[in-house]
This record gives sequence, C-alpha cells and structure tokens, in this order.
Amino acid sequence: MAQAQAPRRTTWVRNLARPTRAFIATEVGSTVVLLGAVLLALAWVNSPTGHTYEDVWSTELSIRLGAAEVSEDLRGWVNDGLMALFFFVTGLEIRRELDMGELRDRRRVAVPVVAALGGMLVPALIYLSFNLGTEAAHGWGIVMATDTAFALGVLALIGRRCPPRLRVFLLTLVVVDDVGALTVIALAYTDDLDVVPLALAVGVFVVVVAFRAAGVTHGAIYFVLGVMLWLALLESGVHATIAGVAMGLVATAYPPSRSALQQASSLWRSFREQPTSGLARSAGRGLRTAISPNERMQQIYHPVTSYLIVPLFAVANAGVEFNREIVGHAATSPITIGIIVGLVIGKLTGITGASWLASRRSLGRFPLTVPWRPLFGTAAVAGIGFTVSLFIAEISFDGQALEEAKLGIFAASVLATGLSWLIFRLVVRLPSQDASEMAGQAPALIDLSDPVDPEIDHIRGPADAPVTLVEYGDFECPYCGQAEAAIRALLAEFGADLRFVFRHLPLEDVHENAQRAAEVSEIAAVHGKFWEMHDLLFEHQDALTAPDMLEHASNLGLDRELVAEQLRRRKYWPRVTRDIDGADRSGVAGTPTFFVNGRRHHGAYDIETLARVVRAALAQQPTSP
Repeated sequence: MAQAQAPRRTTWVRNLARPTRAFIATEVGSTVVLLGAVLLALAWVNSPTGHTYEDVWSTELSIRLGAAEVSEDLRGWVNDGLMALFFFVTGLEIRRELDMGELRDRRRVAVPVVAALGGMLVPALIYLSFNLGTEAAHGWGIVMATDTAFALGVLALIGRRCPPRLRVFLLTLVVVDDVGALTVIALAYTDDLDVVPLALAVGVFVVVVAFRAAGVTHGAIYFVLGVMLWLALLESGVHATIAGVAMGLVATAYPPSRSALQQASSLWRSFREQPTSGLARSAGRGLRTAISPNERMQQIYHPVTSYLIVPLFAVANAGVEFNREIVGHAATSPITIGIIVGLVIGKLTGITGASWLASRRSLGRFPLTVPWRPLFGTAAVAGIGFTVSLFIAEISFDGQALEEAKLGIFAASVLATGLSWLIFRLVVRLPSQDASEMAGQAPALIDLSDPVDPEIDHIRGPADAPVTLVEYGDFECPYCGQAEAAIRALLAEFGADLRFVFRHLPLEDVHENAQRAAEVSEIAAVHGKFWEMHDLLFEHQDALTAPDMLEHASNLGLDRELVAEQLRRRKYWPRVTRDIDGADRSGVAGTPTFFVNGRRHHGAYDIETLARVVRAALAQQPTSP
C-alpha cells in the first residue's frame, strides 16, 4: 500500500474529540459574540434612542393555559427562562468533570476546589468590608462569580504559552465556582419561600432521578419533567434557574464502550441489508445510545447557550448609561468599589492564597496540578465575573444601585483582563522553572490502565527512553495506516528520547481481516519478527485475506503450514485479547488511540501535532542536577 499522508484533521478526530476540548473551544469562540453583545447593549442604551432599551425589555409576555398563567417581562423570560438552559449546560459540565474529568480524582481536585472556595470567600469579605451595615451588603454574592466564556477566552488569548493543564485547572475552578454561585442564588437570594410548590419540585426531581436509574432514555419525558421542575421552582420562590443545573447533574458522562459501538455497527448492518423504517429507528437509537447522554446534550445545547442565550442575556442586562452623574456616583459608591476590589484583588489573593494553603505539607499537601507562576495569571483571569455577576446583580439591586453594580462589574472585568495580561507577560520573561520549583507539582493523571511491560509489549526504540508513545491500533484501519507514516518520522526525529509501543485493538465488527492480522503479527513475534510483520501489514492493508497472510509470512521466512495451523488453532488469540482487555480498561473504543507517557492524546496525529506533544512530555521530565 502506498504511504498515505497523515491528514491534519481526520474523521476520527472530529468524531472523538475530548468533551473538555470541545467545551473550551465553544467558550473561547463565543467570547467574541458575547463581547459584541455587550457593546451592542452599551451602544443602544447610550444612543439617542436609548429610552427604548428599557421599553423593550420591560414588555410583558404571558403564557396562559386555562386558569394557569405565567407572566414575565422580556428581561425576566431571558433571566429566569432562557438562562435555565445556560445553567443546564453548567450542570452537564459539572457532571462530566465528576465522571470523566479532573474531578474524578477527589484528592487531586482538592487544590482547585479549595482555590475556588478562597476565590469566593475573600472577594465576598472584601465587598462586605465596604458595605457591611448597609442595604448594599445584600450584593455580596456578585463578587463570587467567574464568567466561564470570558475567562477561558482571555486565558486562550494571553496564556497561549502556558501548559494545557492550566486551562483544565481554570475550568475545574470555574465548575466549583458555579456550584458555589448556584448555591448562593438558591439560598441567599430566595424570597417568600412557598413550601407546597417547593415540595412538588422535590417530587419531580425524585421522579427524574428514578427514571435515570431505570434507564429511561426518551428525551421528551425529561423535557416535560424539566419544564414542570422549572415551573414549580418559579412558584416556590427559589430561583427557577436551579432547575437547569439540577437536570444537568443527572445526565451521566462516560466514554463510548466497545460493546456499544459493536452493537451500533450490527444494527447499521441490519439496516443496510434491509432498509426499513423500523430498522432505521433501531440503528439511529443504537448510534445515539453509544454516546453518553451528557455528551449528546452538550453537543446540542452548549453552542445554543454560548452563541445565542448568553449574548442575549448580555444585551438584556449590560445596558449601562454612561453619563456624568451615574459615573460620578459610581466613582465613590461602596457598591462599585467593593465589586472592583473584590473581583480584581479578592479573586487573585483568594485563589493563590488558598492554593498555597492546600498544597502545604502541614495540611496534608494536596497535589498542585499546575506550575505556580502561571497560576497567578489564572487567578487574575478569574476576576472576570461578568455573566453570573450581572445575573446576581439583577437579583440583588434595582435603580441606581443596579447601575453602580453594573459599572463595577464592567470595570472589574477590564482591570482583571489587564492584570492577567501583565502577569503572563512577566511569566514569559522569567527563566524556566527548575526542578526544585516543579517538585511540588503533581504528576499528570494516568489514563493508561496497563503500564508498559518490556517482557510482553512490543517496543520499538530504546527501552529507557524518557517518553513512551503507546498506540492501540488495527492493521486494517485506514487511519492507523495514515498514522504509521507520522510515527516512523517521529521515531527518526526523537531518536533515543522516544520509544513506541503497539497494542492490538482489532475492530472485527468493521474490519473482517483485522483479527487475523493481529494473530499473524503475534506468530511473527515468536520468531523475533513482529516489527517486520507490523510494517508489512500496514504497507499492504489491501491484502489481508487468509491467503495474503500466508504469503506475507512466507516472505518473512516463516513456515506457511505452521502459520496456517496456528491460525486455525487460534494459538495466539489470548495474547491479542490481553491488549483488547487493556484497551477496555483504559476506555479505548476506536483506533488509532495514542497515549503519551500514560496520558491519552486527543487531537490530530500528524507529525507536527505528535512532535509537539512529545516535546511537551520531554519538557516535563526532571532535569539532572
């Protein structure tokens, strides 16, 4: 087979990109849209037709069914209704992090959790120091929030040279921050609690949990229950957006299993042989259920909330009139000053101080997952509280106090961005961190369940190389064939710094010859010719039938009859099964799947991308004294 040029982006990459990567990419992309929405609101309210801003958003909209009626102004429908979807996506992300992300290791997540708590407590105390004893003290929750979209967008722009784990740290911190903000909204900003609808809401949520436990997957049922939960909370006095995060938290997240993918393939083949409407529904259901409900719903709703609902919320709430009187009042207002100091200084000191305390040996020394220097910049980025801060401000204040709070939120967002830019500029100019500074940093989470065993695994390259690249591959997979060219170039480039391990994952439900090819390679391995057979099979991916296998074996000097007999007896299938079982334990369902020093690689597998990942792994190795 002719050597194929490894594509920069492949179907496999597009379909199996990590949910965290997709989440961050959506948030970063929507930052521009959100910024445009803010500018639109400001331009509108400060234009000659600025009086129409409040006229439009104060327009009443009612929905009536018989004697039942729900009536809100347009701003209320956005804040109480559409924003429930935003918090639903937040709930989905919290659950995904608990099931599959950094939060799955409860000890490792201690530092970002404690950092988030410090980043909520210190700003709140600073705000109260300016407003304690006044009616404005009710707004202490404003400074606890961090805007996910703006924070991730700013970090992507000004922290490009920082490690990817910094973005995951910020995302984890924001997730905990969101939980805290939602708790504050539910408990501190709930007035006139009505017990009867609240009890109804609890009952509805119990039904939702029971349906999830029973395996009910019909989306329409959960939609109806979600609407009922939202209405019950709205009537109870608890902020209705809590319904969104509650529904999101019950949506489990998990990687697609190999058995589910095999079942989906079987259903698709049945439909291909007999294309009936019934089999079409079965095939579609099989494909949908192979992916976790959490990932399916994030794919649907996350772009909608990021590119439509949050910008619409900004248009509805970010309109602040910049006239001399309002700005003059805000300049000396304890509300404005408390918000600015709380978000800009409080977030920075609270997050870094709490991280330092959590990582001290005297307190158990929880592992710190990011370097100290860029952590300061990340803490400054967290001072951008925009969306949720505006949300809590709308609940807390009205009139002039609300205008002063909005000005404080705007000013804090700008100042926090500038401060984080300055910190990251200083970080880039400082010399590289030495081994002593890196010593307190936790190693990366290991995704590869079965460590490399030189006595069993097939290793190409020096046994003591500092970086190990493991591939779960299929000899008949066209993408594995394309990746092979990149791997060979990678081994040539890094030499003694890299070793390559090939493990079997034959996808027999889609590649009928893959299983046989894996067994033939193991027969060759017994004779010390695994890598010769490995290369031969990838070079002839169009010739993997039983007669072809015997021809390949003969070309390598192996006994045709002996190979045929061992294939018939499936003598080396247990060795292949060992790799397959390891793939299942590591959550691998497709090929090729790569691990670099035990960490799963998500993204393209061209030479440029893989070389960048290997260089990053080399940079993380401790230097010799």
